[in-house]
Amino acid sequence: MNNKHDEYETYGGPMYTNQQDSGELRIVLYSHDSQGLGHTRRNLAIAHALAAHLPALAGRKVSGLLVTGEGTATSYRRPEGWDWMVIPGISKREGNYAPRHLDVRMSRLISLRSAVIEGALTAFRPHLVIVDRHAFGVDGELVDALAAVREADPGCKVILGLREVLDDPAVAAREWTALGDLCHVRRTFDELWVYGDPAVHNPVASGEIPAALSDKVRFTGYLAAGRPCSSRRPQSRKPYLLTMVGGGSDGFDLTMAAARAKVPAGYRHLVITGPQMAADQRRQVERAARKRTDVIASVPDALVEINAAAAIVTMGGYNSVCEILSTDTPALVVPRVWPRQEQLIRARSLSNRQLVDVCEPAQMSSKVLGNWFETVAGTAAGRTGIELDGLSSVARLAAFLLGTAGAENAVSPAGQKELNRVAG
Repeated sequence: MNNKHDEYETYGGPMYTNQQDSGELRIVLYSHDSQGLGHTRRNLAIAHALAAHLPALAGRKVSGLLVTGEGTATSYRRPEGWDWMVIPGISKREGNYAPRHLDVRMSRLISLRSAVIEGALTAFRPHLVIVDRHAFGVDGELVDALAAVREADPGCKVILGLREVLDDPAVAAREWTALGDLCHVRRTFDELWVYGDPAVHNPVASGEIPAALSDKVRFTGYLAAGRPCSSRRPQSRKPYLLTMVGGGSDGFDLTMAAARAKVPAGYRHLVITGPQMAADQRRQVERAARKRTDVIASVPDALVEINAAAAIVTMGGYNSVCEILSTDTPALVVPRVWPRQEQLIRARSLSNRQLVDVCEPAQMSSKVLGNWFETVAGTAAGRTGIELDGLSSVARLAAFLLGTAGAENAVSPAGQKELNRVAG
């Protein structure tokens, strides 16, 4: 399929739809947010990209809702014309979802979340809905809302956004099976946007995405280049080393090892525990910190810190990795390996392309981290030969789906080439 226009017309219906509304384009980004801030941060990066690029591509103003179950997300800067909608939170306990705060049964919480989401989407009448990672939300909480959107406006486009690594293929297959009939997925979602470069990791080829859905897949490239970065000064005095663990709920072991690591002469070391690390764990990290090591809970803009750092140690979450890939800061990834293999698969794939270094948790220690800092501090990492422009690709894809004639080159060229090769 060489002609992108023909390709869209084969399954998406007429190219130009939903143009009867000459006002603003309305967009909803949903994330379920049971642990960490990864889903919300990914959607927020997309929101900033759509706000920055889509008005020029579509010739219309853009307004949007960021639906999240993580209350602390509202501390992040939202784009102009967008707002947060925080729904009652959930968390994972012993592998199962449970209410994060409300003292009610999980079934009642899901009913509440579902009703709130459906009411918001019905009133907002979006032109585009992007669901992050979980097709129908937690326990199917999006089924009625997405059906209502389709009924109210058949021209509304619904997207399933997926990080480039889902999990071990067998685990991913069980998750797709749990959704039921894949025909329902096909009817609900116009496209599946994969936020990665298939030359680094291809979830279609690995079996993480079913072959029956491969024709709906669009590789965007990593959501790395063009992430908003403030003009704030870094928290630490230069030159400094950096350790960060995302939200921090599962980063205690790494931050403890980092706090005890030897700091090379001439450097300071900033350890960011994350806002979701338990207070008693954070205090332990603070007490363990060596001379010239500072421990703080969070920063207003992680990308500012990464850009200015001489080297960084991090876990392997999608957003942290994307922020690192947008810089030339040397990085050591210590991936989480339980309960998902996602971070491990991502770290190994990037390491195979010499984009980051990897230390698996079983080999991680303060000595290992200190030696790595000593070796790489002040060097520059090459990050060429990888597609990092996913944020601009997302804006072009959205413009194309929404019927903007000028949105050429919507699909990442290397991504579509690789998809065509896999599809045969």
